Amino acid sequence: MGWRVRTGTGASTSTVPRRPRPVLRGAVAAMVVLALGGSAGTAVTLTAPVLVGTSSPAPLPAVVRPVPVLGPLPVAAPAPTADGVNAQLAPLITQRGLGTFTGVVADPATGTVLWERGSSTALVPGSTTKLLTAAATLLTLNPTDRLVTRVVAGQEPGTVVLVGGGDPTLTALAPGTQGVYPDPSRLTTLADGVRSAGVAVTQVLVDTTRYRGPTLATGWEPVDVRRGFVAPIQPLMVDGGRVDPTQQDGQRDTEPALAAGRALAGLLGLDSATAAEGTATAGATVLGTVTSAPISDLVEHVMRSSDNVLAETLAREVSIARGGEPTFVGAADATVAALAEAGFDTTGARMADGSGLSTTDRVPARLLGALLTAAAGPAGGQGGQLRPILTGLPVAGGEGTLDDRFAADSETAAGRGVVRAKTGTLTAVSSLAGVTTDADGHLLTFALMSNGANPAVVRPRLDAIATQLARCGCR
Repeated sequence: MGWRVRTGTGASTSTVPRRPRPVLRGAVAAMVVLALGGSAGTAVTLTAPVLVGTSSPAPLPAVVRPVPVLGPLPVAAPAPTADGVNAQLAPLITQRGLGTFTGVVADPATGTVLWERGSSTALVPGSTTKLLTAAATLLTLNPTDRLVTRVVAGQEPGTVVLVGGGDPTLTALAPGTQGVYPDPSRLTTLADGVRSAGVAVTQVLVDTTRYRGPTLATGWEPVDVRRGFVAPIQPLMVDGGRVDPTQQDGQRDTEPALAAGRALAGLLGLDSATAAEGTATAGATVLGTVTSAPISDLVEHVMRSSDNVLAETLAREVSIARGGEPTFVGAADATVAALAEAGFDTTGARMADGSGLSTTDRVPARLLGALLTAAAGPAGGQGGQLRPILTGLPVAGGEGTLDDRFAADSETAAGRGVVRAKTGTLTAVSSLAGVTTDADGHLLTFALMSNGANPAVVRPRLDAIATQLARCGCR
């Protein structure tokens, strides 16, 4: 999600809706940066045939071979020190205007905390809550698993039941047409399955029994649906409940499961208004099945684009996998429990949802920093499990929710392409948590949080702190 600000009257504003960009993959834990430049080697000369009656042919230009000029981080990069980090950050954090400010900076190579300020104080995190949801998902679910949507034969002749399996990336768009989700499952495939089965369909029913409880969380407002920040959470929807499937933050349907049923009915040549709620019977004949992208890819998308609906469905899937209730409360409890069982100190963490849209969420910067430090750790441990958190982080000035920050002509330009971080913005709430390399090529993790101050003022300040970490040797 982009910048979301709630006014005192409950209205919200957001940035221009953004389309997802391709995932930047690679050894992000090592912050591998690859640039292409002109070869400094010997030019290659090509020979052309001589034409009769002409002078000697003009020489062809030399072929320029693109070569990598930057590689993995140096193994022996000097390590920053606590005194060095403190010296660099002190001038930036003592200025007024940050509100209630907390943060932590750590060295993931050793797990050492290099700087902290009130990092045990739990504040409203905004969308950095998704770090908790993503970590719990990767610690609980198999990263190669996929979310499944089925269409089965109904009890009554001529009826089919569209059974929700928690996949909001299911799209009603035609094959080859791209919406906001990469590699989505296709409703057209399910329609093809029904036709191939030779069923004379007269009605489509939708089964949403996988999830229970309220569809909107505590701390959300109905305007959040109208403004496009989230949809009512059901296990069945197309394009995340979006009315326009190409808009990241566009108006959402208030009945996303029924909208999915209507879309399938339309594909089958039925009156879409005949779609209704229903329940699939155990052992019903399966007419078609589609699956989402792998869980690890879904986590990356949540990190990159801050998709609230996808974060909420993943949190519910964590609860189901752990034997909990598929509700907001159950998902929140399961998320915190999964992190605690993995050894993270969850003291002070209190969640009402999995996306961070709720103003009642509370998370300490210490926990955000610990999750990132673990994700940047050795591949043989939790680092291997949590790595999709890092590979999905937005890139400063490049992609995701940081694409319009760290401008080339700004004081934070040095952070462009170097800082990768999850953003979080609500009214009077700003947070930034991620990774960066310092000037010596050493990887650092950081989590910065502010409550009670205007995001328009605070966000550039948080960007400046992250940039200073990228710019310094901190020794």
